[in-house]
Amino acid sequence: MEEIAGKKIASRGVPSSESIYLPPHNSEELRAFQDKNENLTRNLWRLKELVNFIFSKKYQPKYFETAFLFMKLLGEKVNLSGDETASFVKDNGISKATFYNRVLPRLRRVGMIKVERETIVPVESKRKYRPMKISLSKTFGNYFMKIGDSWLAIVDDSRTSKKGQLRL
Repeated sequence: MEEIAGKKIASRGVPSSESIYLPPHNSEELRAFQDKNENLTRNLWRLKELVNFIFSKKYQPKYFETAFLFMKLLGEKVNLSGDETASFVKDNGISKATFYNRVLPRLRRVGMIKVERETIVPVESKRKYRPMKISLSKTFGNYFMKIGDSWLAIVDDSRTSKKGQLRL
């Protein structure tokens, strides 16, 4: 078993909470994103297709549907308060545990959403409360662009180098 920063990696593999679903690049699940010469096509994936990478419709249909509905609402409203989020959960008959313990944390972890809290102390009650605000985040896109751009640079370097070897 390999050790990283004092932690042992479980032999079972990557925990599902820290994984992303990547079907084969030529899968029926994905619309074409490149032509036969490996050039990007101009079509963009829709929200449903992007959410599928986080919660596979095939393996996690309930989480997928919940995340898709939530992201669709967030895309329409731009920001959601804690009360609006609670209403969404209630109005759609979604389990609070499913939403707040599974769906919301993963959307945040992968960088699709940003969750911010503001501490407010009303003068009359002296009791703090921290209203939540959820908004869309570009981190998810930036993360994958960095991975993709880095890989493309490695491939280009390898193809143009004299020896055809990867530069590590």
